[in-house]
Amino acid sequence: MSVTRYHSMCRQGIGRPVQIRTFNGQVHRGVIERVGGNRVYLRPFGRANFAGYGYPYYGGYGGYGGWGWGAGIALGAIAALAFIPFFF
Repeated sequence: MSVTRYHSMCRQGIGRPVQIRTFNGQVHRGVIERVGGNRVYLRPFGRANFAGYGYPYYGGYGGYGGWGWGAGIALGAIAALAFIPFFF
């Protein structure tokens, strides 16, 4: 599937839970928070939205592995994207 198609699907799915599998085999599950020009940013399941003091955490610890918004997942790295019906 093309990057343009994934971008469109992610933009339409903001606020919805997804599972994304990348070409290197990593699986990311979470809620789509935002979509940039070439990246999608997830809020991972089971993680608090705050960094301890009531402020949103936008740091980079762990990159797109689920420790905040970090660097996001490159749209070109997505091998499969599936919207999931329920939270885990």
